[in-house]
Amino acid sequence: MNASAARKTAVVTGAGSGIGRSVALTLAAAGWSVALAGRRAEPLEETAALAGPDADVLAVRTDVTSPEEVAALFEAVRERYGRLDLLFNNAGTFGPGGVAVEDLAYEAWRHVVDTNLNGAFLCAQAAFRQMKEQDPRGGRIINNGSISAHVPRPNSVAYTATKHAMTGLTKALSLDGRPYRIAVGQIDIGNAATDMTARMRTGVPQANGELAVEPVMDAGDVARTVLHMAELPLEANVQFATVLATTMPYIGRG
Repeated sequence: MNASAARKTAVVTGAGSGIGRSVALTLAAAGWSVALAGRRAEPLEETAALAGPDADVLAVRTDVTSPEEVAALFEAVRERYGRLDLLFNNAGTFGPGGVAVEDLAYEAWRHVVDTNLNGAFLCAQAAFRQMKEQDPRGGRIINNGSISAHVPRPNSVAYTATKHAMTGLTKALSLDGRPYRIAVGQIDIGNAATDMTARMRTGVPQANGELAVEPVMDAGDVARTVLHMAELPLEANVQFATVLATTMPYIGRG
């Protein structure tokens, strides 16, 4: 068996930036083979380059809202690696920020739902099919929830609704995966420092109507937690983990 064949294999969606990139690089550095999925090819290639020449990575441009593209992603993984040990279901979007419920366009709502919820379902479904069929059977799915899976921010109805739904998806997948040695958990993240959270450092609306700067943490702290969850034996599972900047306004929000 060559070194590549001995590696465990992961799919990371949204791997072109932010948390997805950090998790992909951390997995690759730990010896995993990693399929990098995302809507744009160039950022995926940047992630692959950052992983270094010794990393085993495969960049697959994928729109997770497309059943056909998701199917092609997992077929590429099957052809390249023969099995799948981990899906990090990470692709997501905030949608338009600061838009009141009554002003939110249906198209904007639908885009967030299609990306955050439907995309997560499509990827989980494809991973389930492969993990059930492979030998040895089984694998792990880690869904990227959010602090918003617990409490909303002002004017974030689409994002918050999809992240609450992600919790239901995680629980249902976890139950349905038991007979097939498929472990499913969720990581809820608060204020990791990425391009998507840059506004935290300049001021974001609070429940009382004020603007306030919020603390952030390094995305690498999230990635190390995902790696811990990923490398547990399938007989053990972190069902839910919350990783957040220590002093962010979460406990006591509102």
